[in-house]
This record gives sequence, C-alpha cells and structure tokens, in this order.
Amino acid sequence: MIVAAATASLALVGIAGTAWAGGSLSAWLASAPACIEPVELTVVADTAIARPVKELAAEYDAREDACARTEVVAQDSADTSALLASGNGSDVDAWIPDSPVWLVRTAASARSLGRDVPDVALERSIASSPVVFAAPVSGADALAGRTLDWNAVLTGELPTLLADPEASSASLNGLQAMERATPIGQAREFTNAMIRLSDGAPTRVDAAFSSLAVSPPGTVAIASEQQVAMHNHDDAATPLLALYPADGTLALQFPFLRMLDESELAKNQPADGEAAKDEESERLAQRAAQLNALKIALWDASDRFAAEGFRDGTGGGELEQDGVIADATEVGSAAASAQVAILRNWGVLSLRSRILSVIDVSGSMEEPTVTGLRRIDLVTQAASSTVSQLSEAVDVGLWAFSTARIGDQDWEPLSGIEPLAEDEHRTEVLDVIGSLPGRLGGATGLYDTTLAAVQAVREHYDPENVNSVLLLTDGRNEDENGISRETLLDELAAITGSDRPVPVVLVGVGPDTDLESMRLIAEATGGAAYSAQRPEDLKTVLTDALSQRSCRPNC
Repeated sequence: MIVAAATASLALVGIAGTAWAGGSLSAWLASAPACIEPVELTVVADTAIARPVKELAAEYDAREDACARTEVVAQDSADTSALLASGNGSDVDAWIPDSPVWLVRTAASARSLGRDVPDVALERSIASSPVVFAAPVSGADALAGRTLDWNAVLTGELPTLLADPEASSASLNGLQAMERATPIGQAREFTNAMIRLSDGAPTRVDAAFSSLAVSPPGTVAIASEQQVAMHNHDDAATPLLALYPADGTLALQFPFLRMLDESELAKNQPADGEAAKDEESERLAQRAAQLNALKIALWDASDRFAAEGFRDGTGGGELEQDGVIADATEVGSAAASAQVAILRNWGVLSLRSRILSVIDVSGSMEEPTVTGLRRIDLVTQAASSTVSQLSEAVDVGLWAFSTARIGDQDWEPLSGIEPLAEDEHRTEVLDVIGSLPGRLGGATGLYDTTLAAVQAVREHYDPENVNSVLLLTDGRNEDENGISRETLLDELAAITGSDRPVPVVLVGVGPDTDLESMRLIAEATGGAAYSAQRPEDLKTVLTDALSQRSCRPNC
C-alpha cells in the first residue's frame, strides 16, 4: 500500500479526544471505544526502522484488548515524502520517517508542485540515532592522531564519502553540521565542499560502506550510529567503527506522524457541534483510539529499538552493539528550514544533466507582478541566478517561444545544448537570457513547442546523461493552428516508451497557467509540473524543478 496526500488540518488532537500524554497502554485501551470490528491500519515506516515497527505492530494486534490489523510498509522517507507531496497513492494512517525535517521538505515540494500541503499531526519520536563517521576497523590505524570533526570534512583534510542527502537524512544532517562549522563570511568554502562531496557521491549509505573497502586508508563515510551497528550485525566480515565528531553532532529522529482526514470528520459532525452518533463516527473514533494505542506501544519499546541499534526518542539509552559506544552521546538540534535550503543548493550543484531550457516570451510575460517587476523580469533573474550556480557537468541549451516566431513556427532556438564547462557557452546562455525581455510578443504556442523541444533533445540523445526539457510558461496553449493536446500527449507517450525518453519538467509562472495540461504533459513524459503562484517563489520553484529531486519517484 502506498501513501496518499492528506487534506487534513494540522492537529495534535484526534477523534477520540486529547492525544496521549502519560499513563499505561492498558489504561488507554480500557478507555477506548468498544471494538466493533478490527480497524485496518496502514503505517509507513522508514526502511531503517520498519523491521522492529512491524514486529511490535504484530504483537500489538495480537493483544486481546486491541482492535486492529496493522500493515507496516517499509519505504524510504524520500519516496514517501514525494508521494505525499505529489498527491499520488492511497490513504495511510501514520508515517514514521527518519527526521521531522521531512514535514518541511514535503510541504515545500507540495507548494512547488502546485499541490495542497499535506498536513499531519506531529508526535514525539519513538527512536533516534546520532550521525557519526564510519571507518573500517581494518584501517582504523590510519586515523590515529587525526582530527575528526566537521571542519576537517569541510576543508577536505578528512577524506569523506557522503551518500546523496536527497535520500539520506544522515548525510543531510552531516551537511548542516558542516555548514555550522563554516567560518563566518566564508560561505563559498561550504559550497566548494558540497561540490567536492557530490562528485561521485554514492546513492545510499550502504553503497558508501561498500566503497570504504576500496578507498584510501583514512577515509570515512557519514552515517547514523544505527546504520553502523546494523552493518556490523549483518556483515561481520567487514566490520565498521563509529567515530564521534569532536565538535558535536546531530541525530536522526523518528517521529510518529498521524494522518487525520478533517474533511471526513466534518461530514459526520452535526451543525450544533455535538458528536454524530452514527456508525461512521464510531469507526473514526475507533481508528483514532487504535492509532494512539499503537503509538504508545512503540514509545514504550525503547529496549526493542535498542536491540536494533537505536537510542530512545530523546537520544538516551545504552547500546550493546559492535562498533558503537555503549553510552549515549550529546547531540544538537537540526534546523528544518536550513536543511531544505542546503538541499536546494545541493540539487543544483550536484546536477549532472543535459537540458534544453524553453522560455515563454509571449506578450503576457509583460504583465506586472506584485513585486513591481514584470513576469519576464522575474524569469530572467531566476534563470540567470540558477545557470550561474550550475556545475560544469551540465549541458544547457535555450529556446524562446510564443506563436509564429519564425514563419509559422512557434519556437526560436537561441543557444545550442553545450557544456557549461565552456566559459564561452555559459556566457552565451546568460547573454541570451538577458535578451529575453526584448523578444516579447505573440501568444503562447505551448503544444507545438513542447513536442519540437522533445524531438530536438532526442536527436542528439546522450545515454550517459539525463536528457530533459525544462519549460517555463505563464499561460496556456493559444495556437489555434497547432496540434491539439490529445495529439501532443499521444506523441509524447510514444516517445517515452522508446529507448530515448525525454522527461519534460514544466514551471508555471503566475496564476494564469494551465496546470492541468502541464501535469498531463509531465505524466506522459515522466517529468513533473511545478507552479510558482507567487512571484517571490519563482527562484525556489525553478531550483526544485531543475534538480527534479522533489518529485521522486515520479520524475
């Protein structure tokens, strides 16, 4: 079962009353509504913690005083977040990610995608695990006498493997610790460190562990303490040692998040505010009671989580695991907004892609925004800033489009797809972007241009790269002489099914975009449709769209 976006209001109070604050599980169950029939619950848990959660849920269901049948789905937090943000999937009752930061990341992705922000009830963590440096036991001597802190990672003095922070919360916490270690006024040092770490970055922490075996002595990997403990448990032939940063560290937290559907509740409440006495209301009350009881069972199972290498939800507890220290280490608090900003920078700096950027220059781009700038001014500012940040590993080309730009043709090639590693080409792209305000005119020729752009990228397809079209528009198709939407979608679907797929990533600028058509185009090509409803959001949305990370796994 896969997670669906919720439309609930943020709440810490459920149907059955005030959320549990203390007392025993038995006392809570005794006060819960009578069991009519077992409640079907779906809990999505991060893969790191899914095993003990599944075992504990099964034990809870087996209790005589319980009234639930619980399915626990193991899923990476990045994938769950993306599904919530994009509105895909089926309903879920609770989510246990590996960081509360996923709430902010999910909300940011949903806004960029033009979707409703999924609101959830945040409960306290059921477990935690500090971020450490992992090193092979066989090569530990190479680290003797070395300074093991985040500044050493920042400067490159400590050779470090960092798994993709889009998928690894341990890596993201490590990046934030590095940012905090960056001297004031030297932000470029952190940027350079991210560029260095992104070069050949492993996709996952377990891949980083495998790479340690063939890396130079003295190399470490950023991971959670629990990941080190479980690696040693599952692969005793290549044991790792958890090394704790001398300047402190952050920790993964595993909060219990409840998904409450307020619209479902509202339709079962009478106008005078009294509780409805119908069967549906009883079912919802039973669901809330069972979720609370399951949550308590998980909170009370710190010993079971310790057996899997986790500290308790407050960071305390003792471990009896190979490769890690027994007593808990002191950890700092992660800052969600700062981590989301780090991810956006990482997404741009680590991008490896071949992109044809296609920008709307129809007359409506002349429209002013609440900022006092025209739409085209905001687009050129955001595009110029983003291109300036892109790494040399990105190939970029640029078209402008409206209607009848070259005869009956709606698009106008302005710069071919070439590597930004060539300074001359980067300068050309920036100059072309700067010239767009002087090219305004015509209506929006969206459909013909989209198909032509995909075909153009396919002509010189590079199988070693992600080949994509990035299209920015402020309107809807207005070319009466062009192809229909149905024809476009059929053509795109045929291309996507070939051996040279080209995802189209669309960014809508302002409130007049045809978001439905954008989403259909994105769906047909394996891309994504983003929406910058507010002018001030354009730079953020463009960054999210360019990296294509926020829509995973649907990109």
